Amino acid sequence: MSSESDTGSLRTLLGLGDAGDSPVDRKLDDLRRRKLVRRLYAALGVVFTVVVLNASLVVVGFSLTELFTQIPHFLDALTDYFPPTTYFGVPFVDVMQYWEFIVEENLFAASQVTMAIAIAGTILGLPGALFFGVMASERVVPYPFNFVFRATMSLIRAIPALVWVLILIPLGGVTPFTATLAIIIDTTGYLGRLFTDELEEIADGPIEGIRSTGANKSQIVSFGMLSQVFRQFIAWIAFDLEHNVRVAIGLGLIGAGGLGLELDIQRKTFNYTEMMACILLILLLAGSVELLSQRVRSYLREDDVEQTGLLEAIVTAPKKILMSTVGRR
Repeated sequence: MSSESDTGSLRTLLGLGDAGDSPVDRKLDDLRRRKLVRRLYAALGVVFTVVVLNASLVVVGFSLTELFTQIPHFLDALTDYFPPTTYFGVPFVDVMQYWEFIVEENLFAASQVTMAIAIAGTILGLPGALFFGVMASERVVPYPFNFVFRATMSLIRAIPALVWVLILIPLGGVTPFTATLAIIIDTTGYLGRLFTDELEEIADGPIEGIRSTGANKSQIVSFGMLSQVFRQFIAWIAFDLEHNVRVAIGLGLIGAGGLGLELDIQRKTFNYTEMMACILLILLLAGSVELLSQRVRSYLREDDVEQTGLLEAIVTAPKKILMSTVGRR
């Protein structure tokens, strides 16, 4: 009796009914039990997050005291980042200092190097991305053989482009050439995985229709699968180009050329005004590419886009994107 009484007390404490209640009551008990379990897991998750966060802050030496101590030094440096002047008696930032440095050091040529690295790396990485993306799909290569291609892409993604440049140093040092090679490899891994994910979500109807005509494997892949994801592939390519521009800038910080290299030179010499000029040009470059990428992806998402050939789509895309941009204003 004492055991039954203790069990009843425990059930009452947990908000549960008696074991002999009706099915409705047992269902409610089950819901309460699940709610209690979810709350316990949530509490454990919060505790775990707090512990991991605290350990991470200790490892990196994060200190609010140190932060507030350094703020005055940062505020003093702002006058170097944004040199003051007056225009018609009104205080303003001396933008002419930025412009004079950009022209003197020919940073527009450095911008061209950065864009060239990103564009060349993206385009040359496309064949590898398409090959691995298709072969990694279980719809094309049966499991577990497709896992070989998935594992290869995972290995590529596990190594940042910055590390790929260091690996490729024997081929040509830290130069725009090795930066382009690193982006080619990086594009193969990242874009290939995105291609694979798109192929996994296509409809089976067109594939079966092509197969019923007696088409071979390559025809099924080309006309039954890739034709369904053409617009998605173009959108992901535009997104990857946007990403690769930022990667090319980052690679320049270790000496691979372009705007990143010039920014690193000014950082090492503590020329904050010149650093800000580089940063402003980086913002302009990356922002322009991102805007173009967004417009391309926005255009491709339109439901009323007419089906055109590849060559026609490339030729007419700039005009349609511009018309789409003007129409949305």
